[in-house]
Amino acid sequence: MMNNQFNAQKKSIFRLMAFMAAVVLVATIFYFSLEKRSLAETGPNETNSSSSNDASAQPTPTAAGADSNQQNAAAAARTEAENDQAAPFHIGVVTGNMEQGAEDLIGAEEMVRRYGTVEQGGLILHRAYPNEYFNTPEKLSDLIASLAEDPLLKVIVVNQSIPGTSEGFRKVKEKRPDIFCLAGEPHESSDVISLYADLVVASDYVSRGYLLPYSAKQLGADTLVHVSFERHMSYDHMRLRALIMEHASKDLGLKFVMETAPDPTKEAGIDGAREYIVKIFPDWLSKYGEKTVFFATNDAHTEPLIKQIANLGGFFVEADIPSPLLGFPDAFDLELTPYLGQWPQVLKIVEDAVIENGGDKRIGTWAYPLGFTQTAGLVEFGKL
Repeated sequence: MMNNQFNAQKKSIFRLMAFMAAVVLVATIFYFSLEKRSLAETGPNETNSSSSNDASAQPTPTAAGADSNQQNAAAAARTEAENDQAAPFHIGVVTGNMEQGAEDLIGAEEMVRRYGTVEQGGLILHRAYPNEYFNTPEKLSDLIASLAEDPLLKVIVVNQSIPGTSEGFRKVKEKRPDIFCLAGEPHESSDVISLYADLVVASDYVSRGYLLPYSAKQLGADTLVHVSFERHMSYDHMRLRALIMEHASKDLGLKFVMETAPDPTKEAGIDGAREYIVKIFPDWLSKYGEKTVFFATNDAHTEPLIKQIANLGGFFVEADIPSPLLGFPDAFDLELTPYLGQWPQVLKIVEDAVIENGGDKRIGTWAYPLGFTQTAGLVEFGKL
């Protein structure tokens, strides 16, 4: 009976996946239409330039690393020339930082490049939360709530929506019910965040629970190892995805294994979490064999996992939040900063590096960074 129910659910999910593919295609066309419009408005040199935040308002280092004063001045000039007045409303954007959530941050920087900062008379009020906020939700909620002090603020985008986002939105709605709250990649229960967010978006965790084992099978793997830790497994969507992976793996004849690694927001920190993966991986590979797909739920584990798989063996289908920027630059010593935003070129550089380092037909990623598209997409939606 359970198998029949599972198979019926699986068929329904694959139909849903076909529908989602159509939605993604439409969203991609919409994104490239925005790029084309931006190119027409600003010219190719401005469109391909690196992005940066106002240094006085946002101390987090930018991904591009270019001179922020020059870029801010250029953005201010564009804003003044295009609008001849200050933005009529503001959009608050809260993201992670370059260590945890770089793609989310780069998406915010792209929105700053396009629309300018509030301090420049533009549209975007950007704040980046430090790593410690993963364990101090009250600080994040206060940060989000503080944005509502801007009388022109009409939209708040948080990506990733780590614990504290729901409470932050609740405080915002209490003060300013007119503000539209948008959440990307929530780390809180959907029952909780949906109480206060006007829109919540995330990668399709259900379908990916099927697609990861399916991809593993297509690659010729016989084992799927899921690497995580207690905090992530307390999240409903991650726990559900792991459960689906387990059942789908069994259905496909794969061995499914759960392994634990240090939480990088705890005592070990990011360096300790990475070092653990480097040291433990040879034991995992010896235990499970080279026909094993390894999947980690955390960004910090991704870089050493990719590097060890390229050097020693095994498979890597995709990261938890897939991106050609996640793990690959550090694993293969790539300088991708000059190409940020030029995603086909970024993908080609990454692909060449994977092949050169022995990972051909064993290591994969998505063509576009999920975190970037979520941040940028939510801001564009908020502008409508």
